[in-house]
Amino acid sequence: MGFGPRGGMGRVIRGASADPPRVSPERRASTFRKIAAFFRPYRKQVLLVLLTIIVTSLLGLINPYLLKLLIDEALPSRDLGLLNLYVGLMIVVPIVSGLIGVGQTYLNNVIGQRVMQDLRNALYAHLQRMPLRFFTETRTGEIQSRLSNDVGGVQSVVTETASSVFSNLVIVISTLAVMLVLDWRLTLLSIAVTPFFLYLTYRVGNIRRRLSTKTQESLADITSITEETVSVSGVLLTKTFGQQQPAIDRFRAANAKLAALEIRQNMVGRWFFMIVGTIFSITPALVYYLAGILAINNDPTAPTVGDIVAFTTLQSRLFFPLGQLLNVQVEVQGALALFDRIFQYLEMRSEIDDAPDAQAISPADVRGRIRFRHVSFRYPDAVVVEPLPGMPLPPSVASPPDEVELPSSDESVEEVRQFALEDIDFEVRPGHLVALVGPSGSGKTSTTYLVPRLYDVNEGAVEIDGLDVRSIRLSSLGDIIGFVTQETYLFHATVRENLAYAKPGATDRELQAAARLAAIHDRIRELPLGYDTMVGERGYKLSGGEKQRVALARVLLKDPRILILDEATSALDTVSERLIQTAIERVMKGRTTIAIAHRLSTILRADQILVYERGCIVERGTHAELLAGGGPYARLYREQFVGAGTGPGLQAV
Repeated sequence: MGFGPRGGMGRVIRGASADPPRVSPERRASTFRKIAAFFRPYRKQVLLVLLTIIVTSLLGLINPYLLKLLIDEALPSRDLGLLNLYVGLMIVVPIVSGLIGVGQTYLNNVIGQRVMQDLRNALYAHLQRMPLRFFTETRTGEIQSRLSNDVGGVQSVVTETASSVFSNLVIVISTLAVMLVLDWRLTLLSIAVTPFFLYLTYRVGNIRRRLSTKTQESLADITSITEETVSVSGVLLTKTFGQQQPAIDRFRAANAKLAALEIRQNMVGRWFFMIVGTIFSITPALVYYLAGILAINNDPTAPTVGDIVAFTTLQSRLFFPLGQLLNVQVEVQGALALFDRIFQYLEMRSEIDDAPDAQAISPADVRGRIRFRHVSFRYPDAVVVEPLPGMPLPPSVASPPDEVELPSSDESVEEVRQFALEDIDFEVRPGHLVALVGPSGSGKTSTTYLVPRLYDVNEGAVEIDGLDVRSIRLSSLGDIIGFVTQETYLFHATVRENLAYAKPGATDRELQAAARLAAIHDRIRELPLGYDTMVGERGYKLSGGEKQRVALARVLLKDPRILILDEATSALDTVSERLIQTAIERVMKGRTTIAIAHRLSTILRADQILVYERGCIVERGTHAELLAGGGPYARLYREQFVGAGTGPGLQAV
């Protein structure tokens, strides 16, 4: 029985309305290790940044101490030399610290942007390695959201927060040390409420993480709706079906949900930070009060005026980084939710990969004999994300294994046991054309997908020149196979750029030769800018037949050893079809061609016709042999042509 390519790799990735599950400490530690792995190639630069942070933090302690000396020594003794020295140092130290800080900021941004670059590259490269079934099950907008919104959402954490946390920690620790030296009683008073703040920060951070996850899922929904309805195809559909208002209502509902989540995310913890700021502002007054009581009671250990001034200066230096640390903890919790979403994609199995012993083959050495050996294949019913033993990244950023939560029993997915293809067995000799015919959904396209390993067989094997395609490198399969799909896809670029996609660096002569073979050269010359004319989004400036001929010219420019045509002439008029059929006959010489038959002319010239029904080959032979046999092929012939009074032929779907 034929099933559409629905794919299956594990659980479907979709936005969820429920709160994300609580993350275990082990899982959170694993996320931190993976993040740190991206910084590993830049560890020398990171160490230099840390060193500059320590230096600038220590330099920041000098001025408060100089202020104490100025008040307690230089002014009471009226020593102009000391006054000049202390004031001079108080001017020089900030200048030196500022210059070092500029270098630190530059280096920190370089490291952060390189890490972001590596993260985007790793995610995009992994998506390119994912099998076709992943993309048939996942919304394009969802993928785009992970690549742009999620990665963009962690940028500030990667480029600023890491160094900010270390800098603030160094400042807090060093400042507390000096404050303790000045007066331990005032220091304890200053930090008495810190544990309470830390607890509140932890609670607020957890709320922020959950809201951040929901916000990103809502943003992915918005991106998906936009991608589906604002594309050329989507707009055409909504206009022709009069669905503009429902589309607007759907977008408004998703947008309102996103706005509400954004408001909640921005407001969470604001009362908390208001309380923190207020108490931090009040604490210096409490310090003055305690110091005043000690002085009034003639306590011999009472701090001097210089001590108090220096202490309150250090106190303000302490509270700002401490507040930053509390705020960063909340921001990091939100960013970690985004990192989890990114790593969820990076941990998905690419499923169709090169075998360890896969070999590269040169197109010049390929004869093109295709052999299907008792092939059976089925599409699983759903996509399940399976855990990897480790993150699939380059060795420089490899990370340790991580545990992935499995769905509960009520979430388990049963595979569809019926085969989309069952016991498919045939051979195509070099230079021969095999046509696949049969009803829609009978397995023709699924058969062609197995040759370039868009999917892998469940049973049996597909061979090229006696080699199982699973033992050939995917890059080699891409070099030797040309595929013209049922749905023509052109980039929003010029005709020249669309053609050159098959062979970057192709000369004008090569481009024009391929266009002539596809009977599109003359039409291209009639365009306003010829080969430099923009074809528009998905090629909508061209007619259906023109797009198909450009797509065919693109494959012909590639000059593949194996040619697969999935109803490649379905959108052509009679004249163009005749021109292309003549061109295809010339191109097929020396090549192996598998064509999903759509027109009588293709079938008449086929060396072998395979008739599909419900995923099985029920008949095979030439056009004349099958008509004479009186089987399913002849029945289709009578139903679709003779019965319709259209003349001899077969319109196979």
